[in-house]
Amino acid sequence: MLLVGVDFHTDGFDAELQELALLVQSAGMQPVGKITCKRQAPDPALFVGKGKAEEIKALATQLGAVEVVFDQSLSPAQQRNLERHWDMPVNDRTLLILEIFAQRARSHEGKLQVELARLQYLSTRLVRRWSHLERQRGGIGNRGGPGETQIELDRRMLGEGIKRTRERLEKVMRQRQTQRKQRLRQETFRISLVGYTNAGKSTLFNALVKARSYAADQLFATLDTTTRQIYLGQTDGLATSVSLSDTVGFIRDLPHGLVKAFAATLQEAAEADLLLHVVDAHHPEWVAQIQQVQAVLQEIGAQHIPQLLVFNKVDALPDFRKPVQSHDRYELEGVPVDRFFISAQTGLGLNELRHELALRSHRAPGEHAPEWV
Repeated sequence: MLLVGVDFHTDGFDAELQELALLVQSAGMQPVGKITCKRQAPDPALFVGKGKAEEIKALATQLGAVEVVFDQSLSPAQQRNLERHWDMPVNDRTLLILEIFAQRARSHEGKLQVELARLQYLSTRLVRRWSHLERQRGGIGNRGGPGETQIELDRRMLGEGIKRTRERLEKVMRQRQTQRKQRLRQETFRISLVGYTNAGKSTLFNALVKARSYAADQLFATLDTTTRQIYLGQTDGLATSVSLSDTVGFIRDLPHGLVKAFAATLQEAAEADLLLHVVDAHHPEWVAQIQQVQAVLQEIGAQHIPQLLVFNKVDALPDFRKPVQSHDRYELEGVPVDRFFISAQTGLGLNELRHELALRSHRAPGEHAPEWV
């Protein structure tokens, strides 16, 4: 698969296409090469322009690529035109993420969410490369009405599929809402793990609750929300038990359709009492990743929930970058928040983190941690 990235002079452009390569590998495919270019704006027909399209075609032929994937989202017309121009499948970042989600979803709810997002994506791409969709159907004995084209029939069937899937998903969401209300009646302190994909949330979740949820060094290893009760020991003479949820990881340019389709999963974060924002301390773009997570939290209405930053994978840092203390304060969007340095893999710093979670669970609403001297 040939990777293509276009720099439109916006923040967050990945000149090395490292994240796109990880997405391709997570989807079970192998990148054979990459190419980037700069443009002021997308070409309406070929996205990269005719000259660059010819250069990409030559490189794909040279490397033996059988498919091309873009690091940006393509319009249906651009996707169709490029496929005709190159005579090979062309996909974009959105479809790649959808493919990974479809492979990883395990729960009934997760599968419904992926199916809804997939149907919504396909509904805009009915004319991608199927010329037979222009043929008319209809007449006596056919499924379509008189004079109804195949594309109209398929669009109607997709619309009905979207409606059915949304209704089934809403039913599951109501059931999950009932479970949340039950936890609320029990006055359980709710903590949700959030963070950029592959930051180590599931590994931390397993370490804290001593569970065996799936965790791997890959993007979107976990899609389905998992919630467990964990006992944090005695604090001020009181037994401390909290509810901890592991949620889907965020990513740059997460398709809005996926954010909407995964509303039930992300709702765990929106209704938590505390967010553990897990950061890959070893990643060179950790600042940008924090910003991406904050943007998604804003989108789902969770920006007001107190956060605790957890810088994970500190064991992978070189000695000169390793923190000199286990926790400090970090300014997050102008607000100082507590930051802990840990390694979920080795257990470094987990005792201090557990103690802080226990203290937080016993504080009154609105009560903040003591200021650092």
